[in-house]
Amino acid sequence: MNGAALPGLATAARALLTRDLRLLWRRRGDALQPAMFALLVVVLFALALGGEKEALSKVAGAVLWMAVLLAGLLALDTLFRGDAEDGSLEQWMLAPVPLAWLVAVRTFMHWATSSLPLLVATPFLGELLHLPREQLPVLLASLALGTPLLSLLGAVVAALTVGMRRSGILVALLALPLYVPVLVFGAGSVAAAAQGLDPVGALLLLGAGLAVALVLAPLAAAAAIRIALG
Repeated sequence: MNGAALPGLATAARALLTRDLRLLWRRRGDALQPAMFALLVVVLFALALGGEKEALSKVAGAVLWMAVLLAGLLALDTLFRGDAEDGSLEQWMLAPVPLAWLVAVRTFMHWATSSLPLLVATPFLGELLHLPREQLPVLLASLALGTPLLSLLGAVVAALTVGMRRSGILVALLALPLYVPVLVFGAGSVAAAAQGLDPVGALLLLGAGLAVALVLAPLAAAAAIRIALG
């Protein structure tokens, strides 16, 4: 039975990813909004600090973390909203695969479209903020661990509010308290590296949080969707 279940899970994931990619291609302008928003945040911080290299280098890690966090939050309300409006979520609930699996696939797609491009662009954004190059590996490692965790936590919040109309502000208010610890440990690891301290502890905590969220967040989001649509 396990052998038969695995192809079914893979087929469902492939079909959902293909559908999401097609919709993403049709809304290319909307897909670029998180990246453009993050770039705007970085530019505004650079202008606010007068472009001074010394001042920017001290806050570069924290600013980049804030830019990535806010960019992901910008796209959070649309995570399940379109599927709820066109009836796809009801089909998910009737599908022969676990609802939590489909939620996990959608969350991966959200991370890949909102956070992964920013992760790739981090070296360029770091240059804009005069980030010390020795801090770049720690920043990339913290973002690689922290951004999937943010997407998983955000998926739970988006699922809780999927049945509400105009819930953008509510999503932000519910998600931000969950995001704060991730931001603290993510930016804190870069700050520790800047002070010559060992950042491994903060990175391990992010990794542990990601491991727990990978298991529990899709289950919690699936339960929230059933309650919202029940």
